Amino acid sequence: MQRYNKNFGGYHGETIDIATVLREITTAAIAAGWRGETFYECPEFALTAWHRLPTTTPTTGKPRRIYISAGIHGDEPATTLTALRLLREDLWPADAEIILIPCLNPSGFMINHRENAGGLDLNRDYLVPQSPEIRAHVAWLERQGQFNLCLCVHEDWEAHGFYLYELNPEQRPSLAEGMVAAVARVCPIDNSSVIEGREAQGGIIRPSLDPRSRPQWPEAFWLISNKTALCYTLEAPSDFPLATRVDALTAATHAALANCG
Repeated sequence: MQRYNKNFGGYHGETIDIATVLREITTAAIAAGWRGETFYECPEFALTAWHRLPTTTPTTGKPRRIYISAGIHGDEPATTLTALRLLREDLWPADAEIILIPCLNPSGFMINHRENAGGLDLNRDYLVPQSPEIRAHVAWLERQGQFNLCLCVHEDWEAHGFYLYELNPEQRPSLAEGMVAAVARVCPIDNSSVIEGREAQGGIIRPSLDPRSRPQWPEAFWLISNKTALCYTLEAPSDFPLATRVDALTAATHAALANCG
């Protein structure tokens, strides 16, 4: 599988019409029986969380609660397309409650920029939120219960292949190797020993950094500090074809859902 080799200094690959994709997401979610909750709205766009209840009674008596977010960077189109693919496939665990936010940064997609229209990197805005989008998102998250698993869906224009971050402070059974194995069937894995300046092994980064030591928080830091004990950031390699990246993120998500206890 060949790289495009055109992402120099930033993302220069395929783009999407975010308004059209979000309309398609709404259609697919409603058709599958999901309930939407809009938690931020402005003249240009709205941010919506989609909620799917279990369709069977869990054997434990309590459903797994799984949170998935995408589209926080406007130059990562495979992320929101993955949300659309997952909704259309409708292959969710029957005993799980799913919360899906398909796009946290519509204004960034409108200009094909990582940041929002105001120039803020929303995935560095979770410690003391400055953007109206993340203030609203954090306020919404604070009203939610705990999650068994959180998946933050991303791309990386510099990556040599798929990789992921695992935040697992309680040393719960890891889902990382299973996700990487599933992705390897559809997309190259970045097997570099150092990725984004962090030690990696087999496409997996397990940072030991205490979130409290970081002045800027990504969404994953807020989630692991407040709502979950297990959080993964999935990174597709955006110098590969868009369809390949969607396949990779979809495969990783299905593997996580299948193995999350």
